[in-house]
Amino acid sequence: MVDAAVLEKLETGFKKLQESDSKSLLKKYLTQEVFDSLKTKKTPTFGSTLLDVIQSGLENHDSGVGIYAPDAEAYGVFADLFDPIIEDYHGGFKKTDKHPPRDFGDVDSFANLDPAGEYIISTRVRCGRSMQGYPFNPCLTEAQYKEMEEKVSSTLSGLSGELKGDFYPLTGMTKEVQQKLIDDHFLFKEGDRFLQAANACRFWPTGRGIYHNDNKTFLVWCNEEDHLRIISMQMGGDLGQVYRRLVSAVNDIEKRIPFSHDDRLGFLTFCPTNLGTTIRASVHIKVPKLAANKAKLEEVAGKFNLQVRGTRGEHTEAEGGVYDISNKRRMGLTEYQAVKEMNDGIAELIKIEREL
Repeated sequence: MVDAAVLEKLETGFKKLQESDSKSLLKKYLTQEVFDSLKTKKTPTFGSTLLDVIQSGLENHDSGVGIYAPDAEAYGVFADLFDPIIEDYHGGFKKTDKHPPRDFGDVDSFANLDPAGEYIISTRVRCGRSMQGYPFNPCLTEAQYKEMEEKVSSTLSGLSGELKGDFYPLTGMTKEVQQKLIDDHFLFKEGDRFLQAANACRFWPTGRGIYHNDNKTFLVWCNEEDHLRIISMQMGGDLGQVYRRLVSAVNDIEKRIPFSHDDRLGFLTFCPTNLGTTIRASVHIKVPKLAANKAKLEEVAGKFNLQVRGTRGEHTEAEGGVYDISNKRRMGLTEYQAVKEMNDGIAELIKIEREL
């Protein structure tokens, strides 16, 4: 049974959300009927409740989505809430749909989107992964955080060639190392208020760390929002090079660490916006003429399922006309197709910027 204090919090939070002017997907799909059918449920292994799922959105009425999965089973137990939100966010991925098997496609088919270096400042492709047999952040114990960090650091120390590098645990990090990682824009800070409210930052900084290769073009974040964030990036527009590096790293790590995967939803992570391929391919791009015509920029982005964010990511402004533009859909298509949407959309934006 879900205990009385949790139920009371749920009832109070739900009432406030209903009365708020929140535009979140949580508010849109958490009807009284869905709420009543889910409020007494728990996941079998970790005992996660509906409160664990929705507390971030209950506390932050300005959330875009407002829900997280405390453990992999939550996607099944609370499917009546997750499924419509997933369908809405991922452009029509219905509860009868099945995410296709992993397919990185022909890694040599992407090239440099901006060989002359006129528009694209940097390119990055990342994916999220969860380690099999561990819940997500809110249910992890301090001992599990430590155990996972140990597994991740020993696995990554086996990488060679271009991927060879060092792992820096956040616990006991010296001021110099910290400053160096901040200057390189590598260091993640303790979670924002959305993650804090979802209970994703407990025992901080225990079990968290950062790995980067010697060239600083390959990064792995350990236990920030997801168990693993695998990131390939570099200055300029050479998407082909960035994508190939990511694919070889993911394949290499997967041989050593089994990942949480679901036949219907693909790779499972903490946030429902980040399922399926979990791939986010993005560029920092300077398009001053399109920036002056925001409607046109949004129209082209929409046509290719791209998401336009400010320079520093979500909830930020574009600084000096520089936007962060990425693929929005991560489900119902392959890894290759997700990256291709970004590739084609950016090529089109550059073409239009040239013509304006």
